[in-house]
Amino acid sequence: MIRVKIVLAGFGNVGKGFLQVLQEKKQFCRSRYNLDIEVHSIFRRGSALLSPRPLNIKEILEKYSSSFSFEENHLWKPGLELKDALDSIEPGVLVACTPSSIRDGEPGLSYIHCALDKGWHVVTADKGPLVVDFRCLKKKAERNHLALKFSGATAAALPTMDVALYSLAGAGISQVEGILNGTTNYILTRMKEGIDYGQSLEEARSMGIAEPDPSFDVEGWDTASKILIIANAALNTDFTLNDVKVEGITRIPPRLLSRAREKGKALKLLGRIYKKEGEFKLEVALTIVDGSRPLFGVDGTNKGITFFTDTMGAVTVTGGKSDPRGAGASLLKDIINIYREF
Repeated sequence: MIRVKIVLAGFGNVGKGFLQVLQEKKQFCRSRYNLDIEVHSIFRRGSALLSPRPLNIKEILEKYSSSFSFEENHLWKPGLELKDALDSIEPGVLVACTPSSIRDGEPGLSYIHCALDKGWHVVTADKGPLVVDFRCLKKKAERNHLALKFSGATAAALPTMDVALYSLAGAGISQVEGILNGTTNYILTRMKEGIDYGQSLEEARSMGIAEPDPSFDVEGWDTASKILIIANAALNTDFTLNDVKVEGITRIPPRLLSRAREKGKALKLLGRIYKKEGEFKLEVALTIVDGSRPLFGVDGTNKGITFFTDTMGAVTVTGGKSDPRGAGASLLKDIINIYREF
């Protein structure tokens, strides 16, 4: 049995989702994959729960899911830095779920660099570090013979990177288009049904799929971050966020709404990678999709992506839960796959 020691950075919705899935799947991981996955620390900036023995995840979820009152726990270490937590435990996997800026990558960028420097594999749902410094992080992981996995940062439960890096190995990818944000897809689906933008957004909030401040989603930056990461990882490019032309859904031209309501048409917010004059370009754009295209029927909170290749044709994958549980499941998947490869 392989013991896998986990330090979790971040105890927001995605961090909790990961712990919930891990708690449910712990015995399955033992019997199916010969992995005993133990969480030894839950880190919040400047403090952490830390234990030499595995934390009681069931108890933590029951006591602390609705609050951040870790201070009541006798294992709480105020003022503890992540490097100190990593130094006190035999290296395993840092699971990074701390929301970071897509402008400077912090605080997650420093966390991931620290983990890789100290011999820890990294699994992350945090897009910011990958948007800002993907090439450097990838090279550091390779140089240190460590894994850097990020399914949770590229549409969570939708297996975008699995398809791009494994299923399409050996094929040349010429174009990619994806519905990569469940919140915007839900809103556009409801608007096609005649519900206005404001009401559709409030529905999304009430369902828990839209944040109190939804601007990152509805202004297109979440999709832009994901398509940027996919491009740099799958195509070995060095794009930055400044290279992505970004359009959101907050100001939809009436003509597009009218066309989207025609029979056999739908309005989608697509992240796209395409070639123009022999060079790859990136954009996030409102696009009219007709019934002949595989993403036409991807509605509600579902996501989907199509890869256009030279030898395998067009390959599409759709679905994937757009919630913290789906994101948590993608993190667990990445951990399992690390120990298949290393």
